[in-house]
Amino acid sequence: MPEIEIRPSIVPDFPTLIDLEHSYRTSYVWQMDRSIEEGQMLINFREIRLPRPVQVEYPHPPELIESEWKRSTMLTSVFRDVPVGYIRFDAQPQPGNIWVKDLVVRENLRRQGIGSALILAAQEWAVQHGIRRSVLEIQSKNHAAIRLGLKLGYEFSGYNDHYYTTQDIALFFARYIR
Repeated sequence: MPEIEIRPSIVPDFPTLIDLEHSYRTSYVWQMDRSIEEGQMLINFREIRLPRPVQVEYPHPPELIESEWKRSTMLTSVFRDVPVGYIRFDAQPQPGNIWVKDLVVRENLRRQGIGSALILAAQEWAVQHGIRRSVLEIQSKNHAAIRLGLKLGYEFSGYNDHYYTTQDIALFFARYIR
């Protein structure tokens, strides 16, 4: 992993963070199958390999960073004095969760541990603020983020098929921390 610093986001970071490539390419998706019968409802997610990689648009407009940071907590990863990624989360003291809304890393630095470091820093922030549970919000097409969450001990905890304006399914993964 590149030697990075993680610190609270500051206003001068925003132009660089907004300009980060927020979309991603994927060859996998979690496909939802639903069967509803009287007395039972079965929801099944399965990992499907797509016939070819697709470019997926990010579900939140990056331009919202400036307005959302006042309501959320944001941490920025810095490499060689340049912001290269961020995590944005909402702290919910009741019921004691942080809710990770955004996790973005500069495209040429992805899959080098920066996303993991940002999630772990957010968890540390939560523990320092008496919060003991973390929830990740992830698009069903974001295979890399799903794998990252699973690697860090998060478990599938629900979904919402009308959550994003992109019409993608939101998957939720959660874990208790310390």
